[in-house]
Amino acid sequence: MPEYAYTTVTGKIKPLLEKIRTVGVPPKVTEAWLKTLGFKSTNDRTLIGVLKFIGLIDQTGIPTARWSAYRGANPRTVLGEAIRSGYADLYAVYPDAQRQPVTELQHVFRTSSSAGQQVVGRTVQTFKALVEEAEFPANSAPTETTMQTGPLHTPAAAQAPQMPHLPSAGGPEVHIDIQIHISPESTAQQIDKIFESMAKHLYGRKGDE
Repeated sequence: MPEYAYTTVTGKIKPLLEKIRTVGVPPKVTEAWLKTLGFKSTNDRTLIGVLKFIGLIDQTGIPTARWSAYRGANPRTVLGEAIRSGYADLYAVYPDAQRQPVTELQHVFRTSSSAGQQVVGRTVQTFKALVEEAEFPANSAPTETTMQTGPLHTPAAAQAPQMPHLPSAGGPEVHIDIQIHISPESTAQQIDKIFESMAKHLYGRKGDE
C-alpha cells in the first residue's frame, strides 16, 4: 500500500513553491537549506517529504529535472503533472482527483494506506494545498521533460549522435537514430565509457581519437 507524504504545515507549501521559482537551485534540499529561506520551524522539515513525493527532489534530496521544469514558463502545469505522477494511485481511482470533495479523498487515502485518521486528514490537506497551486489541462499527459526525475547534474537520458545516412542501391536512404537511457545514478565515468563504446562499435573510433 502506498504511504502518501504529508506536511503538518500546509500553509507553507505555497511560499516554499514560490521560493523554488525565485532562489538559486541548491545542490541538495536539507533542513539547513530550508532555514536559510526562513522555514525554521521543526515541523517545516515535513515539507521535504512532500517535495520527494511529487518528484521535485530525489530520495537523497537532490533537485531533479522536474524542479528545473517548474522554474520554467509553465510552473502550474508542471506541478499538476508532478501531482498526477506522485498521486498515481489516487488518480487511478479518480482521474479528476483534484476536483473531488474531502470525503472522497479521505476514503481513498484511508483504504489505500495504514495511516490513522489524523494522518489521513493531514494527507488530504497536503493534497489540497498542492492542487491550489497547480493546473490540470484537460486530456493532458505528463511530458517527457517533466517526467524525468533524475538529479539535475546527472543526465537521466542521453541521445547518441545520429548515424550517418546509409544509401541503399536503387532505393530510398536509410536513416538510423539511436537513443540510450542512462540511469540517474550513473557516474560521469560510466557515461563516458558508454559513449566510448558507441564510438568504437558504430564509427570504428578508438578511445583516444
